[in-house]
Amino acid sequence: MKKFDTVRWGIIGVGNVTEMKSGPAFNKAEHSKLVAVMRRNAEKAADYAKRHHVPKWYNNATELINDPEVDAVYIATPPDSHAKYAIEVMRAGKPVYVEKPMAKNFAECLKMLEVSEETGMPIWVAYYRRSLPAFLKVKEMVNNGTIGKPLTVNVKLHKPPRQNDLVKKEQSWHVYPEISGGGYFFDLASHQFDYLNFVFGPVTEVHGIAANRAGLYPAEDTVVGSWKHESGVTGSGSWCFVADKSSAADAITITGEKGEIIIPSFTHEAVKLINENGVTEMKFDNPGHISQNLIQMVVNELRGTGKCPSTGSSAAMASRVLDEMVKNYYT
Repeated sequence: MKKFDTVRWGIIGVGNVTEMKSGPAFNKAEHSKLVAVMRRNAEKAADYAKRHHVPKWYNNATELINDPEVDAVYIATPPDSHAKYAIEVMRAGKPVYVEKPMAKNFAECLKMLEVSEETGMPIWVAYYRRSLPAFLKVKEMVNNGTIGKPLTVNVKLHKPPRQNDLVKKEQSWHVYPEISGGGYFFDLASHQFDYLNFVFGPVTEVHGIAANRAGLYPAEDTVVGSWKHESGVTGSGSWCFVADKSSAADAITITGEKGEIIIPSFTHEAVKLINENGVTEMKFDNPGHISQNLIQMVVNELRGTGKCPSTGSSAAMASRVLDEMVKNYYT
């Protein structure tokens, strides 16, 4: 693969996720430029390009992929089209950066990895917690023995239904498994399992039970499970997306021989270190566009000056866990 001076990006699918989390970061990262965007709705594609000062827009993905002025492509569509577009990009001889989860299921991830191997084109996935200060600090504390030998990890994510969950015609694609692969569990727990794999090594054993308790939409709304990492750390977790707001919870708790660390996955509140010295709270600042640090890592690797830790291979492992956790519900 050639090395780039400035990486010229195209985006396929300029929906909400690209407005603040990722889109502007492609221009703010060093040696990076957003030169083209695509959305099937031409009016919305043109509007996005105008608002974000992008030179070109398309309503056809193939045209963007084959634009000679586009060096690499970011795919920000729903998961059911990730594999299709990523494979087309790689076969066009271009690197690809894909939103998470990597694909609708693990089988599609494997197809994407096969094409990456076949074409020599790299694939990265937008698990940006691998680049955020709080999550890197927790990994550092685990690695340097701050809490001694890590023993267990527990994940708890309980949230009330979103307002649009209550009205069928307003429901998000996230709750339709034929598009998303599962429910909100796939959207949110994917971040958590990818991060835990980053800290403790890949999950080697997993057991889960998924259910739909509220009947609001087709996907599972409640999941409980247990697992084991390559390092020997054992995990447990519960996810419920129809809980009362009074019981809302967001915490990853890592317990070691000499204390524990608690980090929220999504609220960006303080990290807590609890040991014989009491409770220490640590606050961290995120980039204004939360994907920017990871995008910079992708650009650095394309330029031959660094490595991005969120690869297709690592991301596929998170998808494998998701599939295993909910398979009882879909078989």
